[in-house]
Amino acid sequence: MRIQVKGRNLPVSDGLKEHVVKRFRKVSRQVSELAELEVEVFEERNPAIADSQVAEATLHLKGVTLRARDASPDMVHSINLCAEELSVQVKRHRDKRRKRREARAAAEPALEPQELASGAEPEELESGAGTEELESGAGTEELESGAGTEELQTGIGPEELQSGVSPAA
Repeated sequence: MRIQVKGRNLPVSDGLKEHVVKRFRKVSRQVSELAELEVEVFEERNPAIADSQVAEATLHLKGVTLRARDASPDMVHSINLCAEELSVQVKRHRDKRRKRREARAAAEPALEPQELASGAEPEELESGAGTEELESGAGTEELESGAGTEELQTGIGPEELQSGVSPAA
């Protein structure tokens, strides 16, 4: 994980950078090497605000951006709070992704018994061939010969078509 430490109207010392790397080590183990973390530290200038030391962390992951912002009277404590908050968010995000992946994996094998019961080959189902049989209930012999297509389109059987009598509604 790449880490950038920025100071807004505040110099960033090497000790502060080392502390940020140390505190976000837990997060870096849970995310990809391609993830980018931006930590911005600054001081609120308003004397009425007691928690003037602020740390903001933005973690850019593949497809999602996680943010944390914490303030306290001490900059080191603000960084610690921010790291903990971001760690919880990363854990929640990883669990959510894992559940989605498991749900998709569980849904795929559920389709196999249905495919086998229909008698269609898996290659036919992937290419889209044989779906008419599943939807209409017509046999493969009827679909190949073209018989039964009139019934599917009009709802009239072949016998009624030849005799010219429409079905009673």
